Amino acid sequence: MISDIDETQAPLLDHLLELRTRLLRCVYALAVAFLVCFLFRNQILAILVQPLVQAFPAGQGKLIYTKLYSAFFVDLKVSLFAAFLISFPVIANQLWAFIAPGLYAKEKKAFLPFLIATPILFSMGASLAYFVVMPTAFRWFIGFQGDRGGLQLEALPGIEEYLNLVMQFIFAFGISFLLPVLLMLLNRAGIVTRAQLVAARRYVIVGITALAAVITPPDVLSQLMLAIPLMILFEGTLVVMRFAENKDAEEKAKAEAAGA
Repeated sequence: MISDIDETQAPLLDHLLELRTRLLRCVYALAVAFLVCFLFRNQILAILVQPLVQAFPAGQGKLIYTKLYSAFFVDLKVSLFAAFLISFPVIANQLWAFIAPGLYAKEKKAFLPFLIATPILFSMGASLAYFVVMPTAFRWFIGFQGDRGGLQLEALPGIEEYLNLVMQFIFAFGISFLLPVLLMLLNRAGIVTRAQLVAARRYVIVGITALAAVITPPDVLSQLMLAIPLMILFEGTLVVMRFAENKDAEEKAKAEAAGA
């Protein structure tokens, strides 16, 4: 028994050393990307404020900060946010390189489409948030400016609050758009079936609505702009599952026919 344990120590240490190497490479990639992004922090921030610039009337609008250190921490947040997005392909590649050797060829082939779909779907969600949802929502928020009871109500957003809101929008929409990947993985793992999801459609719709209400700002427009695409993605996933089940059934029939 003791000899068996001793024999497994070397492979275990090899795996731990490899994991350490992969994680260090992820950290190095993030650190290098952070340094580069910090040099271009003003340009990156200029991109992130465009939805707000579009929402204000031409030549109007400003961002303020009320704490002396706020602007500096905003630069750090902007740099780290952009660095994570830039270095994510490297991080994902290192994680895949660590996991892949433990998978069979068939499992690698089955998992690869999900690996490719993840950044595509995240980018789609983030783009929807940046180009459509944020300008529309910010325009609606700024519409509350004006005379209120003889006093002028003016929107003076803080730079920290604005950056947090932008990151919330981008991550909320990006991660939510990974719903098809999650459902397909659960389906391929045999945890849920298409028939179960169809039967639970009403509960899924309620769950999507609740999720949109929690992770978006408290306005109905933003919630609908997230909930409706998620429902479309859910229905599209069911269609993909049907094709996948038909294909599996055909391959199983062919295998049985060949075996007979």
